Amino acid sequence: MHALYSKALVRLVLLLGMTVLIGYLCISRSNHREALFEQEDFSWQLRKANNSNAGAASVNAQVDAGRLIMEYLLSGSAPYLYASTGLLFTDRNGKPALFDWSRFDKISFEARCFPTGTIRVGLTTFDDRRSKPDDLLTYRSPAAYINCNQHGARVELDLAHLTVPQWWLDMNKLDPSDSGYSLAKVAQIEVSTSNVSRVGIKSRIEIASIELHERKYGYVYSFAAFVILAWGGLGFWFVKQYAVALANDLRARMQQDLPQVAYQQLALESHREKEKSAILRFLATRFSDSKLDLETLVSESGVNRNKVNDILKAEMGCTFTGYLNKLRLTEASRLLAENDNAGIAEIAYSVGYRNASYFIKLFKGEYQCTPKAFQELCKKKAQQPAP
Repeated sequence: MHALYSKALVRLVLLLGMTVLIGYLCISRSNHREALFEQEDFSWQLRKANNSNAGAASVNAQVDAGRLIMEYLLSGSAPYLYASTGLLFTDRNGKPALFDWSRFDKISFEARCFPTGTIRVGLTTFDDRRSKPDDLLTYRSPAAYINCNQHGARVELDLAHLTVPQWWLDMNKLDPSDSGYSLAKVAQIEVSTSNVSRVGIKSRIEIASIELHERKYGYVYSFAAFVILAWGGLGFWFVKQYAVALANDLRARMQQDLPQVAYQQLALESHREKEKSAILRFLATRFSDSKLDLETLVSESGVNRNKVNDILKAEMGCTFTGYLNKLRLTEASRLLAENDNAGIAEIAYSVGYRNASYFIKLFKGEYQCTPKAFQELCKKKAQQPAP
């Protein structure tokens, strides 16, 4: 058994290491990132907007090396001044197009603001019931507000949990709970000021390294399949090898115990002393008596109580109780091997045990398995074809 446990431990450690390595590779590859400006056939045009009729000043925007730059100056006394710049998606012919981003779950980018402030970053999505193709104000515009400064910070937004502005819901007379949107038809990415943006100060916003995140579940499923097959295979191998090792161990124990079955193997000729012969013969013929104890042996054999244990320790290496249990359990193992339909309690009583639970406990301590498992192993062994 020790050899099996050592081999199983080595395989367990190796498989654990492989699982960690493959898990890391699969999980890392499942988190796929795609740079916005590096997407195949990605085309766009800049779209600038402000409430100039309320006094907002100029808005300048450009894209430089994958970086969206918006420079603006808010001025005037309107209750809400704003300036925005959007990447309006187009097809190959330069006409507005809708992109399907339903496979993406996050968007990340580097944001810088001069001076420090709060900006709004969001999408413009087409609503089949409300939107008009040529009027972006009728599109749903889910967004999120972020704080940024001149040092820059990496921002990551959950595309499924952006907020549709209240003004859009009010304009369409919708309930505030109707804040859902579809990523299957995205018209643009928009960056704009917020209601706390500074007025009368030249400001600048930079959005760089825009990436879309996609979870590729094929890698996750592959890893799950590997875990099930690899660990299931290890478990199956261990159970099979354990059964073989247990059967071999039990067979070896039975071979060692057979000489102790007195009526089969006991060589009385070797016990020249009368007292030794009397003790061994008595135990060999009376071990199945459930009432047998040391006092009975002493009174019927005429051997001194202390000498009984001395003789058994010298000849068998155990006390009266230990040797008696050895004889009974050895006989029980023979009966279990030869009678695959016999009940456990029946066999326990036949070898001298009045308590079947106590018998099972002793048997398991001797053979490392229950009597029932021992009986099944012997039955399977008998059914195997001879080599």
